[in-house]
Amino acid sequence: MQHVMTASAVTPSAERAEFTPCVWVVDDDRAVLDAVTRLLRCADYSVRTFASGELLLAQPDIETADCIVLDLRMPGMTGLEVQDALLRAGNPAPVIFISARGDVPSSVQAMKAGALDFLTKPFHASELIVAVQSAIARSRLSSAAQAERSRAAQLFSLLTSREREVLKQLLQGKRNKEIAKELGAAEKTIKVHRSRVQQKMGVRSLAELASRIERAGLRECLGAAGAVGEFQTREDAQ
Repeated sequence: MQHVMTASAVTPSAERAEFTPCVWVVDDDRAVLDAVTRLLRCADYSVRTFASGELLLAQPDIETADCIVLDLRMPGMTGLEVQDALLRAGNPAPVIFISARGDVPSSVQAMKAGALDFLTKPFHASELIVAVQSAIARSRLSSAAQAERSRAAQLFSLLTSREREVLKQLLQGKRNKEIAKELGAAEKTIKVHRSRVQQKMGVRSLAELASRIERAGLRECLGAAGAVGEFQTREDAQ
């Protein structure tokens, strides 16, 4: 049997992280599953293995996978078909392909569909570890960004209709006095609304407020608004 990977020492970290990422490995070759499992566990990863893509997709907790190492060619569903099913299901787990018979069209298709890496067997142990580390890092960033968007949307839902009107005007770069005239309110009242908007959205400045709205994709809920950069020069004048 062809070796899956070339020898390489993998030293476990001195202190195991509080959060142990779980790597799901799919390959119809038991020897490959065993070798990859040993390697990843040596590097302090939790591992779950599957002999086919169908078994992987049937798991009710598939969304908990932090990274999926996927063989390209298997009986039944191919790796590319499994990747497509994951994408259609909206699964965010980063995918790393491994294959003994990789070809350019397949690797290009896999990368265009979002695969983070494509390793050809036999690969060096360090190649897989580096690829998994990169995938986990991206997964964490993606999860953090999603959490930020959800949090911002939750805070946004707490704003009253009047506060949203004021927020929209602020995002257009208007001053308190201009907003008061536009909405037919006293400038003092607008200042109160502005203060409440910032407090509810958990920010301390207009620039931070605009940035949070941008990152959460909430501008569409308010209509057209000005660029974030406008607030850097306008805040002192409010």
